[in-house]
Amino acid sequence: MAIGPRLDLRQSQNLVMTPQLQQAIKLLQFSNVELADYVESELEINPLLERNEEREKNIDNNITSDQGVEDQNKPTQEDATLQDSHDIFDSANLPDNADTPLDTDYRNDYDGEIAGAGVIEHNIDAGSLNFGSLGNIAGSGGRTDFSNDRLSLEESLSEEKSLNKHLIEQLQMDISDSGSRMIGLHFIDGLAEAGWFIYDCQDIADQLGCDLHKVENILAKMQKFDPAGIFARNLKECLAIQLEDLNRLDPAMQILLDNLELLAAHDGDKLLKKCGVDKEDLTDMVAEIRALNPKPASLFDHQIIQPIIADVLMRKSPDGDWIVELNPETLPRVLVHEHYFAKVSKEIRKKEERDYLSERFQMANWLVKSLHQRATTILKVSSELVRQQDGFFRHGIKHLRPLVLRDIADIIEMHESTVSRVTSNKYMSTPRGLFELKYFFTSAISSTGVGDDYSAETVRHHIKILIDNEPVKKILSDDKIVILLKTEGIDIARRTIAKYREAMKIPSSVQRRREKNHSL
Repeated sequence: MAIGPRLDLRQSQNLVMTPQLQQAIKLLQFSNVELADYVESELEINPLLERNEEREKNIDNNITSDQGVEDQNKPTQEDATLQDSHDIFDSANLPDNADTPLDTDYRNDYDGEIAGAGVIEHNIDAGSLNFGSLGNIAGSGGRTDFSNDRLSLEESLSEEKSLNKHLIEQLQMDISDSGSRMIGLHFIDGLAEAGWFIYDCQDIADQLGCDLHKVENILAKMQKFDPAGIFARNLKECLAIQLEDLNRLDPAMQILLDNLELLAAHDGDKLLKKCGVDKEDLTDMVAEIRALNPKPASLFDHQIIQPIIADVLMRKSPDGDWIVELNPETLPRVLVHEHYFAKVSKEIRKKEERDYLSERFQMANWLVKSLHQRATTILKVSSELVRQQDGFFRHGIKHLRPLVLRDIADIIEMHESTVSRVTSNKYMSTPRGLFELKYFFTSAISSTGVGDDYSAETVRHHIKILIDNEPVKKILSDDKIVILLKTEGIDIARRTIAKYREAMKIPSSVQRRREKNHSL
């Protein structure tokens, strides 16, 4: 075979992800908060995009879709020259089920992006236990009590003090030596998020070239800083510092701290013997420990929690059907200012400026179109989810159907990856509460008879009901739960019971028996 250059013609097919398609896909998986931020950034850089503030005040129509009912709101003639994203969100303009916006058939190329998206696991709170657990210890703790503080107007308007600033102020007041302050600053830098000191004193001494005894003395001084428990090196030390600050660290309490593993295991009998107290005293001691704060730094946690705003609203119509509509509060209202584009285009002479303006105009139009397609797709997927889970909304969690992404994708004729993106970080407000769209996708558990399969969420609900209602004298083991579920028609393995129980943070039968027999 001769080796040399030659020309070959080959024909092949491949998917080209244009920047516009990438933008549309990115918008589809954004949450409403991320979408609002993205639109704000586009408004800043694109002179042809404008926020429709006038319509935000006047428009109170929602995008509505129900089982057999459609909203007939239409844009007015005077707005025809301005392409408003809210106008094209109107249900009269939404495409029918034959259209597949934002959906590209790239099954082979992007299957990896949706791996594992068909099953969603949800943890259900098992409720508070009588004995309590170290993982749930929380309280005001320490010397700081804000319960009766009455802040003046000036104080309420002042900037919130950070933990670092609060500790540095105490360091400057309590320690005057500059070298010792340097060591103290290293301690402050070594604080973990909970307020514990996570490094070794020997490492600090070696790094700064000073005596280990001096480093330990400074740490002991800083452990008396506010909030109480700060700079502790472990849970035991954190609780001991707070108890000492409250003048409650007596010998019996110290023994209790030395045996925290028994407290976590709810072994009341051994604790009574080791502490040398009666049951009433031990109950009071445990209550005092539970009132402490194992994370003293949390008192200075000023992180603003972003509330969840539903993307989809669901309600019942007078005829008994479900009405599904997009939340207008989460829909960005932007428009393309075509008059401004036409006016500026006439005055432009340079090619670079003309190209720039044309590019901005195209990007503005594409953004409005992408927002429309995003709204259309979310509404289509949400409406089908409501149809599939009608039993859940009418009768409760026992009627939650097993469902995977492919089920919805096949019905609405979209790809699974599109459905996965739509249901990520999107929430629906329903008569039964606020749910993430992925909540309605659960794996199937086989039935023992010829009936329909059960969803994993329904099975978890059954398990929780059985455990909540178990008699004190007859704690249910995992094997017994398997038998009880089979009598209800649910075929499930013991290891699956254990997995679901642990996911719901429900202790084993041995631990539950110990808790109920020795509740303090």
